[in-house]
Amino acid sequence: MFKEDSSSGRLCAVVAANMVFLGCLNLYTVDAEADQAKTYIPRLERILNENIVPFWLSKSLDIEHGGYTINFGPKGELKDGGTKMIVTQARTMWLFSRLARAGYGKKKCLDAAELGYRFLEEKMWDEKNGGFYWEVDVTGDKKLNPKKHLYGQAFALYGVSEYYLATKKSDALKFANRIFDLLEVKCHDKEYAGYIESFNEDWTAPPADELCCMGVPNGLKLMNTHLHLLEAMTTFYRASRLPLARERLIELINIQSNAVVRKDIGACTDKYDRNWRPRLEGDWARVSYGHDIENIWLLIEACNAAGVSSRPFVDLYRTLFEYSLKYGYDEGRGGFYDSGQFAAPADKRDKVWWVQAEAIVSSLYMHSLTRDPKYLPVFEKTLASIENNLVDWQNGEWYWAVNDQGRSSGDKANIWKAGYHNGRAMIECLGLLKLASASAK
Repeated sequence: MFKEDSSSGRLCAVVAANMVFLGCLNLYTVDAEADQAKTYIPRLERILNENIVPFWLSKSLDIEHGGYTINFGPKGELKDGGTKMIVTQARTMWLFSRLARAGYGKKKCLDAAELGYRFLEEKMWDEKNGGFYWEVDVTGDKKLNPKKHLYGQAFALYGVSEYYLATKKSDALKFANRIFDLLEVKCHDKEYAGYIESFNEDWTAPPADELCCMGVPNGLKLMNTHLHLLEAMTTFYRASRLPLARERLIELINIQSNAVVRKDIGACTDKYDRNWRPRLEGDWARVSYGHDIENIWLLIEACNAAGVSSRPFVDLYRTLFEYSLKYGYDEGRGGFYDSGQFAAPADKRDKVWWVQAEAIVSSLYMHSLTRDPKYLPVFEKTLASIENNLVDWQNGEWYWAVNDQGRSSGDKANIWKAGYHNGRAMIECLGLLKLASASAK
């Protein structure tokens, strides 16, 4: 931008003019961000405070047995049966803890978080072998699936670590350290890096020809599992500041930015052998747009926690986002589809609730990191799609999905659906927008 001139005086004038231009451009950016904050903060807070939080506070707390009831139909009605699975029990404990730390209904949310913390500690933790059972009945007394899977252990570490950050209770930090130490001994793969995922109740290896808790053969490593271990380790390191936790966090950053990325197509895949050889046979050769765009902002947060720069990864972030935009984004109505085969338009075209939640967070993170305005329309259109199609303003919470014809359907809560993805999205987006607004003042 600077222009050479034979006269030093003229050069100074040119430099000064360009500096004024840059200053005006910066002021324009700041003013634009302030306007965006004014527009979007009320909309996001309405979803959080009027739709998500009241649903979970009023319906999920199981005062009789502890933990959370997570078994509600399309209108928020309590369904028959129901169990308690470690993933959504821990996710709900995390949500209440994170809400409290962010200043939303602090007393009520802390009490709700403690209900989940005690249930994990007293009912879902295996005192004999260590680790958390995969699934128990509503009382927690009957072990419906006592096997151990890293996906569940990761969310327990995530939830307990967040509970500590919200409460500063020393017993919670000790519990989180105990979980981390157990994963280090039982799961960490010292030969190939990353973590072994599937185990029997006593931490022995299960039969290779059987399916694990995630519905795939035992012995595989999943991008999905390591993605959520990345976020768990990010929060655990922030809580513990243990040097070994930082070492494992950086290892996971390397895996999520390298091993799981198919460089020839610019997207991630999910299934791997223990040595990180990708498994691409059959329907495994496909891209989950939600996981790719979630991976972006979780990597940014992991880098922030570890104290390393995200700048060397910006090209990767752009590549992953561009792929999902090209093949998985609904340009006309906003929102991202479920998944698709390599280098082809999405063939699973439901817009699932969690994918939309991750999309709005990731698009704001990308705009914050790159200052590229292209990400803001993605945020705006996807948020509008959420408000118009997924949020149930009458009965609370979000529907499971909206199909390609615009019809919303599905449970409000089950063992795989809680308030974690959408609640977290509101908290993260509000944090980014409020930070931008404060910087503009």
